[in-house]
Amino acid sequence: MTSTGRRGNHRSKKKRLALILAPVAAVAVAIPLMSNAGAATPNEVAADCSKGSPELENCEFVDVQVKRDSFGPNQRVSNVSKNCGIQTDQAKTFDVATTVTRTVTMEDGFTVDGDTSLAGSLISIGGKFSTSEFNLKTDANGTGFSFSSNDDVYADNIGFFMWSHKRTDVSGFLKATYKEEQDGKKVFFSPSEGSADVHVFYPQLLKNGTPNGRLWLRNVKCGTPEADAILKSAGGSTDSTAKSAQLRADVELPGFKQGGPNITDVEIPESVIPAP
Repeated sequence: MTSTGRRGNHRSKKKRLALILAPVAAVAVAIPLMSNAGAATPNEVAADCSKGSPELENCEFVDVQVKRDSFGPNQRVSNVSKNCGIQTDQAKTFDVATTVTRTVTMEDGFTVDGDTSLAGSLISIGGKFSTSEFNLKTDANGTGFSFSSNDDVYADNIGFFMWSHKRTDVSGFLKATYKEEQDGKKVFFSPSEGSADVHVFYPQLLKNGTPNGRLWLRNVKCGTPEADAILKSAGGSTDSTAKSAQLRADVELPGFKQGGPNITDVEIPESVIPAP
């Protein structure tokens, strides 16, 4: 009976040793696998595609879905004219100017160099979704318009022009093919195969080459938070240039007829905008 008891204790010790050693063996196997990992990450793929890395054989944008006729951001595109404290409407001169470009939205600061295979792919995809009504701005060069206009600013208001361009939103993913294999393969994706997280916004151009969109004259009641924010963003100047007005607009501007009771919007006919 005593001998049997010792054998039982001996077997129990073997089991405990096995349980202790098993995790150590697993770690030993995992370390070599981790040290050999060299696959391109989604961020690396995006960076290589963006700049046209010499390690790439090719990079292309693969479209998954498309949304037509979406509007871009609301932009102030003219000088700000003040008519505060005046109880009658006053005619003011506005210098209006804006530029539209193709943009790629994936992560902060993502740009595409013009001579890369990805840039060529974006042009090809844009051409695929052009229509007989309008063309899509497929390259990274800007297209825009500029003109001067005489319009009334309402009594005790500030006035300026607003613009929102019409665009086609094509979403998909990046497919990169490398010259050398990494972890046994050459093709990698960003952010992942089949996803629709990379958005390429193609501005729509009318047949005469003018950007398609909505242009409107905005009047904002003086002394309101909305007017104060606009004047502050324009540097306090009553007639800053159209360029500086656009660049220094650091407040979020509501869309057409979405500004509330202190704001009045009047749409400008498309015929007013000159062809480039």
